[in-house]
Amino acid sequence: MSAMRAGPQPPSADAVPTTWTTGSTEVFRTGTWRSALPRHLQAPSPCREACPVNGDIAEWIALARAGDWRGAWTVLTRHNPFPAVAGRICHHPCESACNRAAYDEALSICGLERFVGDEALAQGWTFDAPPAARAGHVAVVGGGPAGLSAAFQLRRRGWRVSLYEAASALGGLMRHGIPSYRLARTVLDAEIARIVALGVEVHLQAPLAGPAALQSLRLAHDAVFLATGAARPRRLHGVPGLRYDGRRVLDGAAFLAAATAGRPPPLGHAVVVIGGGSAALDAARSARRAGHAVHVVALEARAQMPAQREEVEEALEEGITLVDAAQLVRVDATGDRLLLQVRRVDFVPAPGTGAGRVQARADGGFALEADAVLVSIGQDPDLAPFEGIVACTDTLLDCGRDGTTTTPGLWAGGDLASRARFVTEAVGMGKRAALAIHHTLLGSTPALAPFEEVVPAQAIATWYHPPAARRRAARLDAAARLADGAEVQLGLDPVQVRAEAARCFSCGTCIACDNCVIVCPDLAVLPTATGGYAVLTDYCKGCGLCVRECPTGAMRMEEETA
Repeated sequence: MSAMRAGPQPPSADAVPTTWTTGSTEVFRTGTWRSALPRHLQAPSPCREACPVNGDIAEWIALARAGDWRGAWTVLTRHNPFPAVAGRICHHPCESACNRAAYDEALSICGLERFVGDEALAQGWTFDAPPAARAGHVAVVGGGPAGLSAAFQLRRRGWRVSLYEAASALGGLMRHGIPSYRLARTVLDAEIARIVALGVEVHLQAPLAGPAALQSLRLAHDAVFLATGAARPRRLHGVPGLRYDGRRVLDGAAFLAAATAGRPPPLGHAVVVIGGGSAALDAARSARRAGHAVHVVALEARAQMPAQREEVEEALEEGITLVDAAQLVRVDATGDRLLLQVRRVDFVPAPGTGAGRVQARADGGFALEADAVLVSIGQDPDLAPFEGIVACTDTLLDCGRDGTTTTPGLWAGGDLASRARFVTEAVGMGKRAALAIHHTLLGSTPALAPFEEVVPAQAIATWYHPPAARRRAARLDAAARLADGAEVQLGLDPVQVRAEAARCFSCGTCIACDNCVIVCPDLAVLPTATGGYAVLTDYCKGCGLCVRECPTGAMRMEEETA
Protein backbone atom coordinates (compact mmCIF):
# COMPACT_ATOMS: atom_id res chain seq x y z
CA MET A 1 0.00 0.00 0.00
CA SER A 2 1.30 3.48 -0.75
CA ALA A 3 2.52 5.45 2.22
CA MET A 4 0.20 8.45 1.77
CA ARG A 5 -3.36 9.03 0.55
CA ALA A 6 -5.22 12.29 0.05
CA GLY A 7 -8.40 10.73 1.41
CA PRO A 8 -10.61 7.65 1.15
CA GLN A 9 -9.96 6.28 -2.36
CA PRO A 10 -11.21 2.81 -3.35
CA PRO A 11 -9.01 1.22 -6.03
CA SER A 12 -10.09 1.37 -9.65
CA ALA A 13 -11.98 -1.58 -11.02
CA ASP A 14 -9.26 -2.49 -13.53
CA ALA A 15 -6.37 -2.46 -11.02
CA VAL A 16 -4.15 -5.52 -11.32
CA PRO A 17 -1.96 -6.85 -8.50
CA THR A 18 1.67 -6.07 -9.13
CA THR A 19 4.82 -7.62 -7.77
CA TRP A 20 5.43 -7.09 -4.05
CA THR A 21 8.20 -4.53 -4.55
CA THR A 22 6.58 -2.22 -7.06
CA GLY A 23 3.35 -0.31 -7.47
CA SER A 24 0.57 -0.22 -4.85
CA THR A 25 -0.99 -2.85 -2.61
CA GLU A 26 -4.33 -1.05 -2.53
CA VAL A 27 -5.72 -3.82 -4.68
CA PHE A 28 -5.51 -6.15 -1.68
CA ARG A 29 -8.73 -5.45 0.18
CA THR A 30 -7.74 -6.81 3.56
CA GLY A 31 -10.98 -5.50 5.06
CA THR A 32 -12.55 -8.81 4.14
CA TRP A 33 -10.67 -10.36 7.08
CA ARG A 34 -12.60 -8.24 9.58
CA SER A 35 -15.36 -9.23 11.99
CA ALA A 36 -15.54 -5.90 13.85
CA LEU A 37 -15.02 -2.30 12.75
CA PRO A 38 -13.69 0.65 14.80
CA ARG A 39 -15.96 3.67 15.08
CA HIS A 40 -15.11 7.19 16.18
CA LEU A 41 -17.74 8.55 18.53
CA GLN A 42 -18.71 11.36 20.85
CA ALA A 43 -19.75 9.49 23.98
CA PRO A 44 -20.91 10.86 27.33
CA SER A 45 -18.32 10.99 30.08
CA PRO A 46 -19.32 9.54 33.46
CA CYS A 47 -18.93 12.98 35.05
CA ARG A 48 -21.49 14.44 32.64
CA GLU A 49 -23.99 11.69 33.36
CA ALA A 50 -23.55 12.18 37.12
CA CYS A 51 -23.79 15.98 36.91
CA PRO A 52 -27.17 17.25 38.20
CA VAL A 53 -27.34 19.77 35.33
CA ASN A 54 -25.80 17.43 32.69
CA GLY A 55 -23.03 19.93 32.05
CA ASP A 56 -20.58 19.52 29.17
CA ILE A 57 -17.72 19.02 31.59
CA ALA A 58 -15.06 17.59 29.26
CA GLU A 59 -15.71 20.40 26.78
CA TRP A 60 -15.33 23.32 29.17
CA ILE A 61 -12.35 21.77 30.92
CA ALA A 62 -10.60 21.43 27.54
CA LEU A 63 -11.12 25.17 27.02
CA ALA A 64 -9.81 25.90 30.51
CA ARG A 65 -6.78 23.74 29.78
CA ALA A 66 -6.04 26.01 26.81
CA GLY A 67 -6.49 29.11 28.97
CA ASP A 68 -9.75 30.11 27.26
CA TRP A 69 -11.60 31.08 30.43
CA ARG A 70 -14.34 32.97 28.57
CA GLY A 71 -15.02 29.98 26.34
CA ALA A 72 -15.09 27.67 29.36
CA TRP A 73 -17.59 29.96 31.12
CA THR A 74 -19.78 30.13 28.03
CA VAL A 75 -19.99 26.32 27.85
CA LEU A 76 -20.50 26.02 31.61
CA THR A 77 -23.43 28.42 31.61
CA ARG A 78 -25.33 26.63 28.88
CA HIS A 79 -26.65 24.47 31.68
CA ASN A 80 -25.92 26.31 34.93
CA PRO A 81 -25.99 30.10 35.40
CA PHE A 82 -24.29 29.72 38.81
CA PRO A 83 -20.74 28.40 38.19
CA ALA A 84 -19.18 30.47 40.99
CA VAL A 85 -21.90 29.35 43.41
CA ALA A 86 -21.80 25.70 42.34
CA GLY A 87 -18.00 25.69 42.50
CA ARG A 88 -18.31 26.46 46.21
CA ILE A 89 -21.24 24.37 47.42
CA CYS A 90 -22.03 21.60 44.91
CA HIS A 91 -21.96 18.09 46.36
CA HIS A 92 -19.98 17.18 43.19
CA PRO A 93 -21.26 13.69 42.26
CA CYS A 94 -19.29 14.26 39.04
CA GLU A 95 -16.07 13.77 40.99
CA SER A 96 -17.27 10.49 42.49
CA ALA A 97 -18.00 9.28 38.95
CA CYS A 98 -14.71 10.56 37.44
CA ASN A 99 -12.79 7.86 35.53
CA ARG A 100 -9.53 9.33 36.79
CA ALA A 101 -10.41 8.11 40.31
CA ALA A 102 -9.68 4.56 39.16
CA TYR A 103 -6.21 5.66 38.03
CA ASP A 104 -4.91 8.03 40.72
CA GLU A 105 -7.34 10.67 42.04
CA ALA A 106 -10.57 12.17 40.74
CA LEU A 107 -10.37 15.50 38.99
CA SER A 108 -11.15 18.60 41.08
CA ILE A 109 -14.08 19.58 38.87
CA CYS A 110 -15.67 21.81 41.50
CA GLY A 111 -12.41 23.69 42.02
CA LEU A 112 -12.09 24.30 38.29
CA GLU A 113 -15.70 25.45 38.04
CA ARG A 114 -15.25 27.90 40.89
CA PHE A 115 -12.18 29.42 39.24
CA VAL A 116 -13.96 29.90 35.91
CA GLY A 117 -17.02 31.35 37.67
CA ASP A 118 -14.90 33.75 39.71
CA GLU A 119 -12.99 34.82 36.60
CA ALA A 120 -16.30 35.67 34.92
CA LEU A 121 -17.30 37.84 37.88
CA ALA A 122 -13.92 39.54 37.99
CA GLN A 123 -14.07 40.33 34.26
CA GLY A 124 -17.72 41.40 34.35
CA TRP A 125 -18.85 38.96 31.67
CA THR A 126 -22.55 39.01 30.92
CA PHE A 127 -24.95 36.75 29.05
CA ASP A 128 -25.86 37.53 25.46
CA ALA A 129 -29.11 39.45 25.05
CA PRO A 130 -32.14 37.21 24.44
CA PRO A 131 -33.48 36.84 20.90
CA ALA A 132 -36.57 38.68 19.74
CA ALA A 133 -39.35 38.47 22.30
CA ARG A 134 -41.80 35.61 21.94
CA ALA A 135 -45.49 36.02 22.60
CA GLY A 136 -45.68 33.64 25.59
CA HIS A 137 -45.54 34.77 29.23
CA VAL A 138 -44.30 32.39 31.94
CA ALA A 139 -44.68 32.81 35.70
CA VAL A 140 -41.94 31.40 37.93
CA VAL A 141 -42.98 31.12 41.58
CA GLY A 142 -39.97 30.99 43.86
CA GLY A 143 -36.65 32.78 43.53
CA GLY A 144 -34.34 30.02 44.74
CA PRO A 145 -31.96 27.93 42.62
CA ALA A 146 -34.70 26.05 40.72
CA GLY A 147 -36.76 29.16 39.98
CA LEU A 148 -33.78 31.27 38.95
CA SER A 149 -32.47 28.46 36.74
CA ALA A 150 -35.84 28.13 34.99
CA ALA A 151 -36.13 31.90 34.57
CA PHE A 152 -32.65 32.00 33.03
CA GLN A 153 -33.29 29.20 30.54
CA LEU A 154 -36.69 30.60 29.51
CA ARG A 155 -35.56 34.21 29.22
CA ARG A 156 -32.51 33.38 27.12
CA ARG A 157 -34.91 31.68 24.67
CA GLY A 158 -36.95 34.86 24.36
CA TRP A 159 -39.92 34.15 26.62
CA ARG A 160 -41.30 36.84 28.89
CA VAL A 161 -40.70 35.74 32.49
CA SER A 162 -42.23 37.10 35.70
CA LEU A 163 -40.56 35.82 38.87
CA TYR A 164 -42.51 35.90 42.14
CA GLU A 165 -40.55 35.57 45.40
CA ALA A 166 -42.02 35.54 48.92
CA ALA A 167 -38.92 37.00 50.60
CA SER A 168 -37.41 40.46 50.24
CA ALA A 169 -34.42 39.16 48.23
CA LEU A 170 -33.81 36.44 45.66
CA GLY A 171 -31.73 33.36 46.38
CA GLY A 172 -33.88 31.05 48.47
CA LEU A 173 -31.81 28.38 50.20
CA MET A 174 -28.62 29.85 48.76
CA ARG A 175 -29.24 33.08 50.69
CA HIS A 176 -31.10 31.98 53.80
CA GLY A 177 -29.77 28.47 54.35
CA ILE A 178 -26.10 28.55 53.36
CA PRO A 179 -23.78 30.68 55.51
CA SER A 180 -21.56 33.32 53.95
CA TYR A 181 -18.39 31.51 55.07
CA ARG A 182 -19.33 28.85 52.52
CA LEU A 183 -20.90 31.15 49.92
CA ALA A 184 -19.89 34.82 49.90
CA ARG A 185 -22.92 37.04 49.40
CA THR A 186 -21.07 39.18 46.86
CA VAL A 187 -20.71 36.08 44.68
CA LEU A 188 -24.36 35.07 45.08
CA ASP A 189 -25.64 38.60 44.43
CA ALA A 190 -23.52 38.99 41.29
CA GLU A 191 -24.63 35.72 39.71
CA ILE A 192 -28.30 36.46 40.48
CA ALA A 193 -27.99 40.00 39.08
CA ARG A 194 -26.60 38.62 35.82
CA ILE A 195 -29.74 36.48 35.38
CA VAL A 196 -32.11 39.33 36.22
CA ALA A 197 -30.28 41.58 33.75
CA LEU A 198 -31.58 39.36 30.93
CA GLY A 199 -34.94 41.04 31.47
CA VAL A 200 -36.59 38.89 34.13
CA GLU A 201 -39.46 40.79 35.79
CA VAL A 202 -38.96 40.35 39.55
CA HIS A 203 -41.74 40.68 42.14
CA LEU A 204 -40.41 40.48 45.73
CA GLN A 205 -42.47 39.90 48.88
CA ALA A 206 -45.05 38.20 46.69
CA PRO A 207 -45.90 34.88 48.38
CA LEU A 208 -48.29 32.38 46.85
CA ALA A 209 -51.21 32.92 49.20
CA GLY A 210 -53.21 29.81 48.36
CA PRO A 211 -55.00 27.78 45.67
CA ALA A 212 -57.01 30.80 44.52
CA ALA A 213 -53.83 32.79 43.93
CA LEU A 214 -52.37 29.90 41.96
CA GLN A 215 -55.48 29.75 39.78
CA SER A 216 -55.12 33.47 39.09
CA LEU A 217 -51.52 32.95 37.99
CA ARG A 218 -52.60 30.15 35.66
CA LEU A 219 -55.16 32.41 34.00
CA ALA A 220 -52.70 35.30 33.61
CA HIS A 221 -49.81 33.30 32.15
CA ASP A 222 -49.21 30.75 29.43
CA ALA A 223 -47.26 28.48 31.81
CA VAL A 224 -46.36 28.43 35.50
CA PHE A 225 -43.27 26.90 37.10
CA LEU A 226 -43.57 26.24 40.82
CA ALA A 227 -40.40 26.23 42.95
CA THR A 228 -41.38 27.41 46.41
CA GLY A 229 -38.82 25.23 48.19
CA ALA A 230 -39.01 23.37 51.48
CA ALA A 231 -39.30 25.72 54.44
CA ARG A 232 -41.20 23.65 57.02
CA PRO A 233 -38.71 22.11 59.47
CA ARG A 234 -39.17 18.48 60.37
CA ARG A 235 -39.53 17.96 64.09
CA LEU A 236 -38.13 15.19 66.21
CA HIS A 237 -41.03 13.32 67.81
CA GLY A 238 -41.17 10.65 70.48
CA VAL A 239 -38.26 11.94 72.58
CA PRO A 240 -39.43 12.39 76.19
CA GLY A 241 -38.71 15.85 77.53
CA LEU A 242 -37.93 17.44 74.14
CA ARG A 243 -40.13 20.55 73.92
CA TYR A 244 -39.75 23.12 71.18
CA ASP A 245 -39.96 26.36 73.13
CA GLY A 246 -37.99 28.64 70.78
CA ARG A 247 -35.49 29.37 73.54
CA ARG A 248 -33.78 26.19 74.68
CA VAL A 249 -35.02 23.86 71.91
CA LEU A 250 -35.16 25.42 68.43
CA ASP A 251 -35.49 24.40 64.81
CA GLY A 252 -32.01 24.45 63.30
CA ALA A 253 -33.30 26.08 60.10
CA ALA A 254 -34.75 29.03 62.04
CA PHE A 255 -31.48 29.53 63.89
CA LEU A 256 -29.47 29.26 60.68
CA ALA A 257 -31.66 31.82 58.88
CA ALA A 258 -31.22 34.24 61.77
CA ALA A 259 -27.48 33.61 61.93
CA THR A 260 -26.99 34.12 58.18
CA ALA A 261 -28.90 37.40 58.51
CA GLY A 262 -26.44 38.46 61.23
CA ARG A 263 -28.92 38.11 64.12
CA PRO A 264 -28.21 34.78 65.88
CA PRO A 265 -30.37 34.36 69.01
CA PRO A 266 -28.61 33.90 72.37
CA LEU A 267 -28.22 30.20 73.18
CA GLY A 268 -26.00 30.07 76.24
CA HIS A 269 -22.59 28.42 76.29
CA ALA A 270 -23.10 24.79 75.22
CA VAL A 271 -25.15 23.89 72.15
CA VAL A 272 -26.05 20.44 70.81
CA VAL A 273 -27.12 20.09 67.18
CA ILE A 274 -29.16 17.04 66.21
CA GLY A 275 -28.62 15.90 62.60
CA GLY A 276 -25.97 14.70 60.18
CA GLY A 277 -26.66 16.61 56.97
CA SER A 278 -25.23 19.79 55.50
CA ALA A 279 -27.89 21.94 57.17
CA ALA A 280 -26.98 20.49 60.58
CA LEU A 281 -23.29 21.17 59.97
CA ASP A 282 -24.11 24.71 58.82
CA ALA A 283 -26.13 25.31 61.98
CA ALA A 284 -23.34 23.89 64.13
CA ARG A 285 -20.61 25.94 62.45
CA SER A 286 -22.72 29.10 62.64
CA ALA A 287 -23.27 28.48 66.36
CA ARG A 288 -19.52 27.99 66.75
CA ARG A 289 -18.91 31.36 65.09
CA ALA A 290 -21.37 32.91 67.53
CA GLY A 291 -19.07 31.77 70.35
CA HIS A 292 -20.76 28.56 71.50
CA ALA A 293 -19.22 25.21 72.37
CA VAL A 294 -20.92 22.79 69.97
CA HIS A 295 -21.59 19.06 69.82
CA VAL A 296 -23.22 17.44 66.78
CA VAL A 297 -25.21 14.25 67.43
CA ALA A 298 -25.76 12.27 64.22
CA LEU A 299 -27.57 8.95 63.75
CA GLU A 300 -25.15 7.97 60.99
CA ALA A 301 -21.57 6.90 61.43
CA ARG A 302 -19.17 9.53 60.14
CA ALA A 303 -18.66 7.80 56.79
CA GLN A 304 -22.46 7.56 56.30
CA MET A 305 -23.34 11.16 57.11
CA PRO A 306 -25.13 12.97 54.28
CA ALA A 307 -23.03 16.08 54.88
CA GLN A 308 -20.08 16.42 52.53
CA ARG A 309 -16.77 15.07 53.80
CA GLU A 310 -15.13 18.50 53.48
CA GLU A 311 -17.81 20.06 55.69
CA VAL A 312 -17.22 17.49 58.42
CA GLU A 313 -13.45 18.00 58.26
CA GLU A 314 -13.80 21.77 58.44
CA ALA A 315 -16.24 21.54 61.36
CA LEU A 316 -13.76 19.39 63.31
CA GLU A 317 -10.97 21.87 62.54
CA GLU A 318 -13.15 24.59 64.03
CA GLY A 319 -13.47 22.78 67.35
CA ILE A 320 -16.88 21.18 66.93
CA THR A 321 -17.25 17.78 68.61
CA LEU A 322 -18.86 15.09 66.47
CA VAL A 323 -20.87 12.40 68.26
CA ASP A 324 -21.69 10.07 65.39
CA ALA A 325 -23.63 6.77 65.41
CA ALA A 326 -25.72 8.15 68.28
CA GLN A 327 -29.39 8.85 69.00
CA LEU A 328 -31.05 11.28 71.39
CA VAL A 329 -33.48 9.30 73.58
CA ARG A 330 -34.42 11.67 76.43
CA VAL A 331 -34.10 15.28 77.57
CA ASP A 332 -34.25 16.32 81.23
CA ALA A 333 -34.32 19.89 82.49
CA THR A 334 -31.85 20.58 85.30
CA GLY A 335 -32.45 24.18 86.30
CA ASP A 336 -31.52 26.40 83.37
CA ARG A 337 -29.69 23.59 81.60
CA LEU A 338 -30.67 20.47 79.69
CA LEU A 339 -29.37 16.96 80.23
CA LEU A 340 -29.47 14.91 77.03
CA GLN A 341 -29.48 11.12 77.26
CA VAL A 342 -27.84 9.62 74.19
CA ARG A 343 -27.38 5.99 73.14
CA ARG A 344 -25.01 4.39 70.66
CA VAL A 345 -26.70 3.00 67.54
CA ASP A 346 -26.04 1.46 64.16
CA PHE A 347 -27.86 3.19 61.31
CA VAL A 348 -28.81 0.91 58.42
CA PRO A 349 -29.83 3.10 55.46
CA ALA A 350 -32.60 2.12 53.07
CA PRO A 351 -31.17 2.37 49.52
CA GLY A 352 -32.22 5.46 47.58
CA THR A 353 -34.54 6.91 50.22
CA GLY A 354 -32.32 8.61 52.81
CA ALA A 355 -34.33 6.81 55.50
CA GLY A 356 -33.26 3.68 57.34
CA ARG A 357 -33.34 1.49 60.42
CA VAL A 358 -31.75 2.28 63.75
CA GLN A 359 -30.39 -0.56 65.88
CA ALA A 360 -29.32 0.09 69.46
CA ARG A 361 -25.81 -1.09 70.31
CA ALA A 362 -24.84 -3.01 73.39
CA ASP A 363 -22.19 -0.51 74.51
CA GLY A 364 -24.77 1.63 76.29
CA GLY A 365 -25.25 5.37 76.37
CA PHE A 366 -24.06 8.58 77.92
CA ALA A 367 -25.24 12.07 78.79
CA LEU A 368 -24.50 15.52 77.34
CA GLU A 369 -25.20 18.81 79.08
CA ALA A 370 -26.44 21.73 76.99
CA ASP A 371 -27.90 25.18 77.27
CA ALA A 372 -29.73 24.79 73.95
CA VAL A 373 -30.59 22.15 71.37
CA LEU A 374 -30.89 22.82 67.65
CA VAL A 375 -32.86 20.15 65.77
CA SER A 376 -31.79 20.03 62.13
CA ILE A 377 -33.14 16.83 60.56
CA GLY A 378 -34.53 18.22 57.32
CA GLN A 379 -37.38 20.28 55.92
CA ASP A 380 -40.52 19.66 53.90
CA PRO A 381 -42.43 21.91 51.48
CA ASP A 382 -45.71 23.61 52.34
CA LEU A 383 -48.24 22.01 50.00
CA ALA A 384 -51.28 24.01 51.15
CA PRO A 385 -51.16 26.49 48.22
CA PHE A 386 -51.53 23.60 45.75
CA GLU A 387 -54.37 21.74 47.45
CA GLY A 388 -57.04 20.67 45.00
CA ILE A 389 -55.01 21.83 42.00
CA VAL A 390 -51.87 19.71 41.82
CA ALA A 391 -51.62 16.07 42.90
CA CYS A 392 -49.14 15.27 45.66
CA THR A 393 -47.21 12.16 46.65
CA ASP A 394 -46.54 12.08 50.38
CA THR A 395 -44.71 15.37 51.08
CA LEU A 396 -43.96 16.38 47.47
CA LEU A 397 -45.78 17.49 44.36
CA ASP A 398 -46.26 14.65 41.89
CA CYS A 399 -43.96 15.51 38.97
CA GLY A 400 -42.27 13.86 36.03
CA ARG A 401 -38.56 14.17 35.35
CA ASP A 402 -39.19 17.25 33.21
CA GLY A 403 -41.26 18.89 35.96
CA THR A 404 -44.67 18.16 34.44
CA THR A 405 -47.43 17.97 37.06
CA THR A 406 -50.85 16.37 36.81
CA THR A 407 -52.29 19.78 35.90
CA PRO A 408 -51.82 21.13 32.36
CA GLY A 409 -49.84 24.37 32.25
CA LEU A 410 -48.17 23.77 35.62
CA TRP A 411 -44.61 22.54 36.13
CA ALA A 412 -42.66 22.20 39.37
CA GLY A 413 -39.13 21.58 40.57
CA GLY A 414 -36.57 21.95 43.32
CA ASP A 415 -37.32 20.92 46.88
CA LEU A 416 -41.03 21.10 46.11
CA ALA A 417 -40.66 18.06 43.85
CA SER A 418 -37.55 16.23 45.09
CA ARG A 419 -35.94 15.01 48.29
CA ALA A 420 -32.45 15.43 46.83
CA ARG A 421 -32.05 18.76 48.69
CA PHE A 422 -28.97 19.93 46.78
CA VAL A 423 -28.63 23.32 45.09
CA THR A 424 -27.35 21.92 41.81
CA GLU A 425 -30.10 19.28 41.73
CA ALA A 426 -32.59 22.16 41.93
CA VAL A 427 -30.74 24.03 39.16
CA GLY A 428 -30.96 20.94 36.95
CA MET A 429 -34.67 20.52 37.65
CA GLY A 430 -35.29 24.15 36.77
CA LYS A 431 -33.42 23.70 33.49
CA ARG A 432 -35.34 20.55 32.50
CA ALA A 433 -38.70 22.14 33.31
CA ALA A 434 -37.80 25.29 31.36
CA LEU A 435 -36.94 23.24 28.28
CA ALA A 436 -40.20 21.32 28.61
CA ILE A 437 -42.14 24.61 28.89
CA HIS A 438 -40.24 26.00 25.89
CA HIS A 439 -41.17 23.08 23.66
CA THR A 440 -44.75 22.99 24.93
CA LEU A 441 -45.29 26.67 24.11
CA LEU A 442 -43.70 26.17 20.70
CA GLY A 443 -45.76 23.04 20.07
CA SER A 444 -42.55 21.18 19.22
CA THR A 445 -40.88 17.98 20.34
CA PRO A 446 -37.34 18.12 21.70
CA ALA A 447 -34.76 16.40 19.53
CA LEU A 448 -33.33 13.26 21.08
CA ALA A 449 -29.59 12.72 20.87
CA PRO A 450 -28.53 9.24 19.71
CA PHE A 451 -27.85 6.94 22.64
CA GLU A 452 -24.24 6.26 23.51
CA GLU A 453 -22.97 4.29 26.47
CA VAL A 454 -20.95 6.12 29.10
CA VAL A 455 -17.21 5.76 28.56
CA PRO A 456 -15.84 3.24 31.09
CA ALA A 457 -12.47 3.67 32.79
CA GLN A 458 -11.02 0.67 30.93
CA ALA A 459 -11.60 2.43 27.60
CA ILE A 460 -8.98 5.09 28.44
CA ALA A 461 -5.40 4.47 27.30
CA THR A 462 -4.01 5.62 30.62
CA TRP A 463 -0.39 5.19 29.51
CA TYR A 464 -0.79 8.51 27.69
CA HIS A 465 -1.71 10.22 30.98
CA PRO A 466 1.18 10.45 33.45
CA PRO A 467 0.19 10.10 37.12
CA ALA A 468 -0.38 13.49 38.75
CA ALA A 469 -1.63 14.47 42.18
CA ARG A 470 -4.98 16.25 42.48
CA ARG A 471 -4.64 19.97 43.17
CA ARG A 472 -6.39 20.98 46.37
CA ALA A 473 -7.55 24.43 47.33
CA ALA A 474 -6.17 25.88 50.53
CA ARG A 475 -8.41 26.59 53.50
CA LEU A 476 -8.37 29.65 55.67
CA ASP A 477 -6.82 28.92 59.05
CA ALA A 478 -9.48 27.83 61.58
CA ALA A 479 -8.71 30.64 64.03
CA ALA A 480 -8.95 33.25 61.27
CA ARG A 481 -12.21 31.90 59.86
CA LEU A 482 -13.83 31.87 63.30
CA ALA A 483 -12.66 35.42 63.96
CA ASP A 484 -14.04 37.18 60.89
CA GLY A 485 -16.49 34.80 59.18
CA ALA A 486 -14.57 34.86 55.89
CA GLU A 487 -14.92 32.14 53.26
CA VAL A 488 -13.22 28.94 54.35
CA GLN A 489 -12.29 27.56 50.93
CA LEU A 490 -9.81 29.84 49.16
CA GLY A 491 -10.01 28.37 45.65
CA LEU A 492 -7.36 27.25 43.17
CA ASP A 493 -4.87 29.68 41.64
CA PRO A 494 -4.33 29.94 37.84
CA VAL A 495 -1.26 27.67 37.86
CA GLN A 496 -3.14 25.00 39.81
CA VAL A 497 -6.12 25.31 37.48
CA ARG A 498 -4.09 24.74 34.32
CA ALA A 499 -2.31 21.77 35.93
CA GLU A 500 -5.58 20.29 37.18
CA ALA A 501 -7.33 20.78 33.83
CA ALA A 502 -4.43 18.93 32.19
CA ARG A 503 -5.31 15.87 34.30
CA CYS A 504 -8.71 15.49 32.58
CA PHE A 505 -9.00 12.34 30.44
CA SER A 506 -11.51 14.12 28.13
CA CYS A 507 -13.53 10.91 28.29
CA GLY A 508 -15.47 10.22 25.09
CA THR A 509 -14.21 13.34 23.31
CA CYS A 510 -11.87 13.16 20.34
CA ILE A 511 -8.89 15.47 20.88
CA ALA A 512 -7.50 15.11 17.32
CA CYS A 513 -4.28 13.51 18.59
CA ASP A 514 -3.90 11.39 15.38
CA ASN A 515 -3.03 8.29 17.41
CA CYS A 516 -5.54 6.24 15.41
CA VAL A 517 -3.82 7.34 12.19
CA ILE A 518 -0.30 6.73 13.45
CA VAL A 519 -0.79 3.27 14.95
CA CYS A 520 -2.92 1.71 12.19
CA PRO A 521 -0.76 -0.99 10.54
CA ASP A 522 -2.85 -0.82 7.36
CA LEU A 523 -3.03 2.98 6.99
CA ALA A 524 -6.78 2.48 7.10
CA VAL A 525 -7.59 5.54 9.22
CA LEU A 526 -7.33 8.97 7.63
CA PRO A 527 -8.16 12.53 8.72
CA THR A 528 -10.97 14.08 6.72
CA ALA A 529 -11.07 17.52 5.16
CA THR A 530 -13.98 18.54 7.40
CA GLY A 531 -12.36 17.38 10.64
CA GLY A 532 -12.52 14.02 12.32
CA TYR A 533 -11.43 10.73 10.85
CA ALA A 534 -12.60 8.14 8.33
CA VAL A 535 -12.01 4.40 8.50
CA LEU A 536 -11.32 2.81 5.09
CA THR A 537 -13.47 -0.26 5.26
CA ASP A 538 -11.71 -1.87 2.28
CA TYR A 539 -8.48 -2.13 4.29
CA CYS A 540 -9.32 -2.12 8.01
CA LYS A 541 -8.77 -5.66 9.32
CA GLY A 542 -10.48 -4.90 12.65
CA CYS A 543 -7.38 -5.44 14.77
CA GLY A 544 -8.56 -2.84 17.30
CA LEU A 545 -5.16 -1.25 17.79
CA CYS A 546 -6.57 2.24 17.15
CA VAL A 547 -9.23 1.71 19.82
CA ARG A 548 -6.68 0.42 22.30
CA GLU A 549 -4.43 3.46 21.75
CA CYS A 550 -7.17 6.11 21.96
CA PRO A 551 -6.27 8.24 25.01
CA THR A 552 -9.83 9.44 25.59
CA GLY A 553 -11.99 6.37 24.87
CA ALA A 554 -13.51 8.12 21.84
CA MET A 555 -13.41 4.97 19.69
CA ARG A 556 -15.22 1.67 19.97
CA MET A 557 -15.10 -1.66 18.17
CA GLU A 558 -18.48 -2.72 16.81
CA GLU A 559 -19.26 -6.18 15.53
CA GLU A 560 -20.22 -6.43 11.87
CA THR A 561 -23.07 -8.82 11.32
CA ALA A 562 -23.71 -8.16 7.62
